[in-house]
Amino acid sequence: MRHNKKFNHLGRTASHRKAMLSNMACSLLKHKRITTTVAKAKALKIFVEPLLTRAKTDTTASRRIVFRNLQDKFVVTELFQEISQKIAERQGGYTRVIKTGHRLGDNAEMCFIELVDYDENMAKQASAKKPRTRRSRKAKDSEVENEAPASDMPKEEA
Repeated sequence: MRHNKKFNHLGRTASHRKAMLSNMACSLLKHKRITTTVAKAKALKIFVEPLLTRAKTDTTASRRIVFRNLQDKFVVTELFQEISQKIAERQGGYTRVIKTGHRLGDNAEMCFIELVDYDENMAKQASAKKPRTRRSRKAKDSEVENEAPASDMPKEEA
């Protein structure tokens, strides 16, 4: 029986799975969005969110724990300097998984996983929304009529 065994092994050995999740986490933190399968994205979310929470406190111990999982000092530096500043107020939910359909070759369910605070598309849509105004033809026609006779008048009459 598999009572209380919720961990997805992803069909890999423990060392392969750990290396894969570490590499995917580094790619996610570098590029802010990656495309993968839904199962891997869910496993990555469980892997990377505690690291993002740990990055909020910039101590030597925190850096060592994060480096132990990521094994890339440039990503760790970026995480503690830039990303932690953006996620400082957020209580959790640092990543978002959006399903994109099925892969052509093996019909695997695909998605992209992204850092929530770095999604430019959502930010553009929210700020780009302007109230719509209705333009009436009467206003334009009356302006054109008022301007036209003034230019047609000879200078002697005016």
